[in-house]
Amino acid sequence: MDPVASAKPPVRLRRDSLPSLPETVRTPAYDRSDLKPGILHIGLGNFHRAHQAWYIHQLMQQGKAHDWAIIGAGVRDYDAEMRDRLLAQDCLTTLIELDPKGISAEVIGPMIDYLPIEAGNTSLIRKMADPSIRIVSMTVTEGGYYLDANTGAFDVDHEDVRHDAARPDQPRTVFGAIVSALRQRRANGDMPFTALSCDNLQGNGAILRNCVVKLARWSDPDLANWIDRNGAFPNSMVDCIVPATTNQVVSQCRALGVDDRAPVTHENFRQWVIEDDFCAGRPPLEQAGVTLTHDVHSYEMMKLRILNGGHQLLANVGEILNVPTISDCMQDPDILAFFKKVQSEEILPHVEAVPGTTASEYLGLVERRFANTAIHDTTRRVAFDGSARHPGFLLPSLRDALASGVSVNGLALAEAFWCRMCAGVREDGSEIAPNDPQWEQLQKTALASKVDPELWVRQRQYYGDFGDSAVFLDAFASWLTTIWQQGSRTAMVEFIAGR
Repeated sequence: MDPVASAKPPVRLRRDSLPSLPETVRTPAYDRSDLKPGILHIGLGNFHRAHQAWYIHQLMQQGKAHDWAIIGAGVRDYDAEMRDRLLAQDCLTTLIELDPKGISAEVIGPMIDYLPIEAGNTSLIRKMADPSIRIVSMTVTEGGYYLDANTGAFDVDHEDVRHDAARPDQPRTVFGAIVSALRQRRANGDMPFTALSCDNLQGNGAILRNCVVKLARWSDPDLANWIDRNGAFPNSMVDCIVPATTNQVVSQCRALGVDDRAPVTHENFRQWVIEDDFCAGRPPLEQAGVTLTHDVHSYEMMKLRILNGGHQLLANVGEILNVPTISDCMQDPDILAFFKKVQSEEILPHVEAVPGTTASEYLGLVERRFANTAIHDTTRRVAFDGSARHPGFLLPSLRDALASGVSVNGLALAEAFWCRMCAGVREDGSEIAPNDPQWEQLQKTALASKVDPELWVRQRQYYGDFGDSAVFLDAFASWLTTIWQQGSRTAMVEFIAGR
């Protein structure tokens, strides 16, 4: 008999169907009906479910943290679709680990509800005001913090921020919702929750504190002082490669025996480093492998500059040359040589070691992870939102390199690749679909920069004062001209040869 034809149909994922899943799929060993909420997470995408939720699941599997279950939440309209999918399967998620040696699957269940997505965020505020919620964590992306590119400060002139300052009872932003909930907790005689950023920003806890406290100060200075004095905003560093879910991933999950409408694939590596600063208690995260420390900075710098910065080195030129995935980029001799040279000469010299790992050793780990062919991580996903990722991941290395007088030739080439990508057409003539919240303006400037390269780096909202550096500007202009006239591969070859 044909084994495919005789295979059992996949089991629709729900709490009552867990016993029917294939034995090869690991399932929660704990009684989910006994779980009580302790964490509310805002921005419940793939990364959170493959990373933070997985750590809580591990504790629950050990019989711990059953009063730290997760409530999901979102502040954008597009979160509603994910809410519907997860609620339909009792907030369960299938995690598929992609290892070159083989794949494995497990169902995790630490999330027990997902709040409605509403204008004014009424349900979100009400739940955050509940004293049972002791941690409010978030993954709202680097671009979700309303930061000014020149100063790194909270952008007080943004329309949404000004709205929340004027209408604190009807907030649009996650920060406005947090302020409103903390106002209710204070009025009720309850203490604040810990606000935990899990986004790829160096000093993300300090940034989050500044956003919340500054926004609160506009409407209620006493509340702002209370939050600043009693609240906790630990810095953290998160790391796991989590590709976007495609129809192929859904089919792969079904082939494993699970009919999950929102499965997640991930690599066989995770890291979470958190500053041990919590004001309302915390789960025993260290017992699930989390590093608790009082110095997150060096871990952050290593990861953001080498891994996240490295992603941008690969993805932009990969898009231009129509190289589909990050692992494909690592198999391309020119892209790989470009990546290695920029890392070793212009990024690693400015990265400190962390306990047990040097910058060079970490780069080796990153190279192995990026080369994992089982991970179908598209260049398009990694290149998304370059207007937030370049200032956060590559430009700090550029600033250090300029200050120390070392070459910035490779970083200038990386920025030229970003500009060329934003022109919206690959070198084979195919279209690059809009891939940034600021795409329309970026594309307009990229096309104009073909004639006048200086226009690109004069975008002070991204580059700040870098456009005033003759060293960087000259290198950028030269590379962009080469890319347009001779092609991206020629530019890489010239750079590798030491131009």
